Amino acid sequence: MKTLVVDDDFASRLILQRLLKEYGEVHIAVNGAEALQAYEAAFEDVSPYDLVCLDIMMPGMDGQEVLRGMRSLEAEKLPTKGKRTHIVMTTALQDRANVISAGPLCDAYLVKPISQRVLLERLKDLGLIK
Repeated sequence: MKTLVVDDDFASRLILQRLLKEYGEVHIAVNGAEALQAYEAAFEDVSPYDLVCLDIMMPGMDGQEVLRGMRSLEAEKLPTKGKRTHIVMTTALQDRANVISAGPLCDAYLVKPISQRVLLERLKDLGLIK
């Protein structure tokens, strides 16, 4: 499983990287612009991400903007029957508005601090791990 972790908080990136590294390659982006560059580069290399863990609250380009940008790039790059990347939004917020605003563009939400048990349950639900 090839994963991109996008978060402006060092500790959050480190935790997700540690939890996900046993399942495959984990790349890191510290902001939205860097995330979109990495996402597009993965398509150019014909090696798209299987999973993106995307923080909602980031300075500059927030997670909602990055999510829309990723889905737009995906629509351009994937053939009609291509495999969609699973995007899991991570947030310290527990407000319903942020969850609803991403709508069908994301596949799941995780509330920080991220629990290993909950993360692995979501990955199983998405069919990414057994």
